[in-house]
Amino acid sequence: MTRKTRIRAALVTATAVVTAATVSAGVSAAGPEKSAHPAKPGKKQIAALFDGWNAALRTGDAEVVADRYAKDAVLLPTVSNKVRTDRAGIVDYFEHFLRNKPVGKKVRTIVNVLDADSALDTGVYEFTLTDPATGKKRVVQARYTYEYEKRGGTWLIVNHHSSAMPEG
Repeated sequence: MTRKTRIRAALVTATAVVTAATVSAGVSAAGPEKSAHPAKPGKKQIAALFDGWNAALRTGDAEVVADRYAKDAVLLPTVSNKVRTDRAGIVDYFEHFLRNKPVGKKVRTIVNVLDADSALDTGVYEFTLTDPATGKKRVVQARYTYEYEKRGGTWLIVNHHSSAMPEG
């Protein structure tokens, strides 16, 4: 083997060793990083967040309902034309809405889990409302979208849109 061939062989070997070391380092670095990310929640877990919100409605306390929303949440409510962009506005809406003793029930649910800390729940729900003056009950069907974010370990509503079905 000539000197030139030995140098070439040494370079090929050195390149192979560096490549193998780089790949090994990359694999070991990717391993712990991947496990550091929390797992995505299941669709059932996200869909069940509605149950907590609905239970908050049944307390009759607008502050308890507002606690389900993030500080910077946006509420586009079913029975108000006013967009609510802060806690005071959300509390105000629910103070009025809760007078009707709403009881919600999902009719159709579509959940999209975006990542470990954010998800969408959209579909159709209906509310049985009771007229405070007459006691007469009526059912209102509406489309909804809840956007949730996990903040400080707690799932909060960051965007909630609800609108009565256009067909009535």
